Amino acid sequence: MFSKILIANRGEIALRVLKACKEMGIGTVAIYSEADKDLKHVKMADEAVCIGPPESAKSYLNIPAIISACELTNAEAIHPGVGFLAENDHFAEQVVASGYTFIGPDPESIRVMGNKISAKEMAVNAGLQCVPGSGRVSATNRETLTKAKEIGYPVMIKAAAGGGGRGISIVHQEEDLIPKMKITQQEALNSFGSDEIYLEKFLDSPRHIEVQVLADNFGNALHFFERDCSIQRKNQKIIEEAPAMNIPSDKKQELFDLCTACCKKMKYKGAGTFEFLYKDEDFYFIEMNTRLQVEHTVSEMITDFDLVKLQIGIAAGKKLEINQEDIKVRGHAIQCRINAEHPKTFLPSPGKITEWGKPGGIGVRVDSHVYDGCVISPYYDALIAKVCTHGNDREEAMCRMAFALEEFFVEGIDTNKDLQEIILNEENFRKANISINYLQSVLDIN
Repeated sequence: MFSKILIANRGEIALRVLKACKEMGIGTVAIYSEADKDLKHVKMADEAVCIGPPESAKSYLNIPAIISACELTNAEAIHPGVGFLAENDHFAEQVVASGYTFIGPDPESIRVMGNKISAKEMAVNAGLQCVPGSGRVSATNRETLTKAKEIGYPVMIKAAAGGGGRGISIVHQEEDLIPKMKITQQEALNSFGSDEIYLEKFLDSPRHIEVQVLADNFGNALHFFERDCSIQRKNQKIIEEAPAMNIPSDKKQELFDLCTACCKKMKYKGAGTFEFLYKDEDFYFIEMNTRLQVEHTVSEMITDFDLVKLQIGIAAGKKLEINQEDIKVRGHAIQCRINAEHPKTFLPSPGKITEWGKPGGIGVRVDSHVYDGCVISPYYDALIAKVCTHGNDREEAMCRMAFALEEFFVEGIDTNKDLQEIILNEENFRKANISINYLQSVLDIN
């Protein structure tokens, strides 16, 4: 096992990884930007290294600075957390080339599954079904118009290297295709450093279902069941829950088997998530995230396994000591993402938190880096807390979440807590009658 791990991230996920390391008896190194010097993970780590100014490009995305911090502190491994460099194959390569362990899949797996086109090719070879679409296309190639006609309007234009809901456009008619492709290409280039795009059939109001997997270096691949992440705004998840409701169990089992088979076929190792659109009892593969997910919490709550500890163990060369039969669904879990944002405009709401109170009690978990007096920076993601509840069934989990949100309070900045409470009390949500268009179609929120 590792004696010391450098955590190449910030905020709540850095604190989550730090906690796992502490429980495993592993020393920790925090990195931080000048804006984050007072965050909890910086103060609680065994060592901390400032790696640059507030801008992400000069700090949390600064590969040489991160590796230098590893050298300075004699850390043996780097945990990338979520976001930033977590799915950057070049970063993983540099970590390994520098003599350290990257806590995640090998660079080639990240490269293949990080590109949505090659990821779909891998998925199809493993027996997974994909949404009808194209390979690589260009806004300057008039054959693209023919391809779009074959797929059938409306179509989606997607960045091949995309993520986080960026680099996506919907086209309803032919005359809009080329102009929107040019715009999407530019957005993709600005966001991901690549203007590679592809077309995909637009599915009307599907659900967003994902499967959590873990695989080791010995050919073992396990699933930790599924999550429903359909409650989204502009392709950004707001509420996640596990397991997904109103899906036939045999359909789920078939999906689990295909996902673990795909892991074995590509010799995947570490934590990962297969993401699907679900429509008319069919699952359509859309992408794989080759990292830990923000919403891993609900999978942990229904299975009672610590995914971060297992992830670290795999990276250290340990064989998974559990079998698929050991992993069972226990009750239901829900996660609400509390963001620092204006409740109506949804614009970021940075500033100083003057009062902070988090809920507690049986079946309640709060992952957060926030405290009284904490300053929410304008430079980074708006997520300030993940409020999670668990119950024997969905009704109990929702009841506990409603009380947890009522108990939760934060002063000094705006948050989306009111929206979460509205959703929890809305009839369609309570009946699990949801889709990725829920907010827009039911609550008229864009």
